[in-house]
This record gives sequence, structure tokens and C-alpha cells, in this order.
Amino acid sequence: MLPEALARQIISDHAGHPRGRGEIAGAPHAALDNPGCGDQVTVWARVEGGRLLDVRFTGRGCAISQASASLMTQALTGKPLEEARALAARYRAMVLGEAAPDPALGDLLALAGVSRLHARRRCALLAWRALEAALGEGLPGEATGTV
Repeated sequence: MLPEALARQIISDHAGHPRGRGEIAGAPHAALDNPGCGDQVTVWARVEGGRLLDVRFTGRGCAISQASASLMTQALTGKPLEEARALAARYRAMVLGEAAPDPALGDLLALAGVSRLHARRRCALLAWRALEAALGEGLPGEATGTV
């Protein structure tokens, strides 16, 4: 687990200066929102040869949702799909408090504290769920919905 001050700095940096912001023309995408707090995110994913070549997002919301989306794009872009799925599963387990923070998560560890804030878990998982939907692991093709 990262020191609290460093975790806050990473979250603030990614929320204020998100990486991976934008659309990918012609790529599958999914839009989800969290009606409880108003977060909205759309995630695009370009997959070729079993590799997640590019992940991008647009949206608005709290610092947690935006930092999570930004960190997700950095953590998963370029990874083979199986490796990306495994990393996403470790992240989800950490956020839900089902597993201890895994050092392999790198900067995603900044969001480990969300596991203690039940209302913020949806914020931290919104982009990740949208990515699953964009990849057809929840909803096919272009999907919209709420979490």
C-alpha cells in the first residue's frame, strides 16, 4: 500500500491531468453512469491480435472516477488481453476489499483506500466496468447503462 500522501498526490494528478482522454474512431465503446453521484464515463478499446492496443475514455465525475479511468488507460494499454483481465481482477478485488493490495498494481495502489469507502467503490470501478462492456464481456458493441 502506498503512503497516504503519495496516494492523494497520484489521485489528484490523474484527476486533474488525465491520461488516455479521448475517443478511438471505430473502436467498440461503452458508456456507463453512476446515478448516485453523477459520474459518467465512456471507454473505447482497440484490440488487435489478442492485445489491448489502446484504451481511451471521456467523461466527467469525481476525482476517484476520473483518476481511476486515467490510471486504467495507463495500466492496460499495450497489454495482452489475458494479462489485462488478470490485472483488472486484482484491481477489482482490492477496491472491493476482497484482497490485500498487490504491489504489481503499481500506481493503481493509490486507490486501495477506496475499499474502506463503500459509496466510492462504484466510482473507482465505473471505467473498468465500461471497459468490460466495450470488450463484449458484459454488453455487446456499443453499450450504455448505469451501475
